Amino acid sequence: MKNLYKILVTNDDGYEAKGLLSLVDALRELQDVEVTVIAPANEKSACGHSLTLTRPLRFVSVGDDFYKLDDGTPSDCVYLSLSTMFENDKPDLLVSGINRGSNMGEDITYSGTAAGAMEGVLHDIPSIAISQVMDFSNPDGDFRLAKETIKKIVTKIREGTFPLPKREFLNINIPPEKQTAEMKVTYAGYRHYANDSHLHRNPRGEEYHWLGLHPLDFSSREGVQGLSDYVAIQEGYISITPIMLDLSAYKSMKTLQEWL
Repeated sequence: MKNLYKILVTNDDGYEAKGLLSLVDALRELQDVEVTVIAPANEKSACGHSLTLTRPLRFVSVGDDFYKLDDGTPSDCVYLSLSTMFENDKPDLLVSGINRGSNMGEDITYSGTAAGAMEGVLHDIPSIAISQVMDFSNPDGDFRLAKETIKKIVTKIREGTFPLPKREFLNINIPPEKQTAEMKVTYAGYRHYANDSHLHRNPRGEEYHWLGLHPLDFSSREGVQGLSDYVAIQEGYISITPIMLDLSAYKSMKTLQEWL
């Protein structure tokens, strides 16, 4: 019997998200694959690489090889599935997404989608995070190009090898309009942030705050050769960025030593 290629799927938009269901459909169109989905029961966007340490977690079956983790994060989903469902046989590949919205620049540090891939590579599993840059005037989103892209990437990995060393993952962003299916290797752009929060009062007069959305505002990094993820998206290309988990600022080590 031919061994099936095992793919673990998670996301941060929740188990009912259209992007996740589109990803699962795309992967299950490939031959000789076994797709297992472990996704948060609720939306966990911008949860970062967080694990739940203060309460128990529970898997709930919602379909064949499809589970939601009751109030778990993407990192919880990967961590727990590896210690239970894949205890003796790790997945061949982990795919996190398809996220509803971009994950570029320093937004990667907030992203639960990227965190799912981070957790995967911590356990020596080749991992991919994939996000659909959205035109939010179309709230449903069009995931057709993302589906085509992930099938191409997974097929290429299966036919050869994963292109990155340990503790590095692929971060893929898909442009909002299908101008081209061409892929560009990019670096993470420089994200500009503002403090966008909104003050309201409930019927009892108590204050509460909603965190707002920042407009996508990026620039290129000084002294860096190549194309940033944001510029690639602006030009209509698919952005593929290799991301490493080593956050050490090596260029600053000598300066820090002299300062000490």
